[in-house]
Amino acid sequence: MSDARFEDGDEAPLRLAVHDAESLAVIAALVQDAVFPITEMTLVRQKRRFALMLNRFRWEYREAAEKAGQPFERVQSLLVFEDVLAVRSQGIDRADKDTILSLLDMSFTPGPDGTGLVTLVLAGDGAIGLQVEALDATLRDVTRPYLAPSGKVPEHDV
Repeated sequence: MSDARFEDGDEAPLRLAVHDAESLAVIAALVQDAVFPITEMTLVRQKRRFALMLNRFRWEYREAAEKAGQPFERVQSLLVFEDVLAVRSQGIDRADKDTILSLLDMSFTPGPDGTGLVTLVLAGDGAIGLQVEALDATLRDVTRPYLAPSGKVPEHDV
């Protein structure tokens, strides 16, 4: 018997759920450099749900694409946070409906009794803060992969 290898995985759509900071780091790596129109960010107050429809780079297939000489891909994914008590943003103009945002990182800062702050770091010094009652998030691919329009791996200064 041998350990599972990354190469053994199939190309099924991602569907991940997280309930702790370590698991959120996994999703953060998968959504790094995802882009989305500002209009694809929604808070449903009565359900305490915050959702983003992202166009994420498929980091999980980058190496395989490079080895095979295949083009890089993106896929539309739904990133949903439950139990959201409040949302704040800085460095973005919510009134400019033509704005395209780029997600660089996500983190969770725990508070008392399981509460905490999820911070979504955006390119250009923007950020979105989600005050949550508990960390409960999902990432789910909702379309088939498509060719990355730039044809390149995302790059940015650290």
